[in-house]
Amino acid sequence: MSALERRETRGIFPELFDWIESPFTVFRTGTGQAMRVENYIDEGDHVIRAELPGIDPDKDVEITVTGGVLRIHAERHEEKKEGHRSEFHYGSFIRSFTLPAATEIDAIKASYDKGILTVRVPMPKAAKAEAKRITVEK
Repeated sequence: MSALERRETRGIFPELFDWIESPFTVFRTGTGQAMRVENYIDEGDHVIRAELPGIDPDKDVEITVTGGVLRIHAERHEEKKEGHRSEFHYGSFIRSFTLPAATEIDAIKASYDKGILTVRVPMPKAAKAEAKRITVEK
């Protein structure tokens, strides 16, 4: 069944049903779309995974670290033309994460596979406690 046929069977609110079925329906007022994210600790790394399907990571994703805050910013722009009908969806995604003090920002790595952006932030190594004997003066 084509999109046009589905719209005709939906009565007086066909665009409402198209909007509900759209993969880009979750909006936040003033901040763009929601970006589903999970973060956890794995093998000494703080791992941040963001669901960003349909994004070109080379052009549409920017990851920055400023003042101990890691920021993921992504842009999506999609246009579809079907017969005499066209649609476009666009949005901006921004999430920020506070990093632990002493994080080595040069060691942060990011990858993108099958719509999932993964950022691995090595956790800072705890300073080794040195034992030092303090002499007591008389």
